[in-house]
Amino acid sequence: MWIQRQISIPAKKRGYHLIDKQVRSALPELSSVQQGLLQLQVLHTSASLFITENADPDVLVDFETILNRMVPEHQQGLLHTLEGADDMPAHIKSALLGSQLTLQVNNGNLVMGTWQGVCLGEHRNHGGTRTIAATLISS
Repeated sequence: MWIQRQISIPAKKRGYHLIDKQVRSALPELSSVQQGLLQLQVLHTSASLFITENADPDVLVDFETILNRMVPEHQQGLLHTLEGADDMPAHIKSALLGSQLTLQVNNGNLVMGTWQGVCLGEHRNHGGTRTIAATLISS
């Protein structure tokens, strides 16, 4: 079985957001998969996808703090500035964190650790709706 679908994530404020539930609800077929793979790719160059802790919301706040220190806005020397001071830093954060994930599926569940979740990094101040391409593969 191969299923390809686009998942629309409504606009979120700048920061980091757990989206496991939205991914699962957009792919009800997951529940029938005994063994398989789910590939996810955010279709934007100013957002990211990665796995992180899902228990303490402070982790998501700390990501924003640290990455803003690493890649600040209004940095001298950046050439790509036409779309705003947050745009080039958003591209860099996306490249650092990545734009795609491949997760195992076992007995209808995404295979992740107890305290792990799928996180969308929204790196723009006003990023808008984000689209995630999903491919579910099982035998």
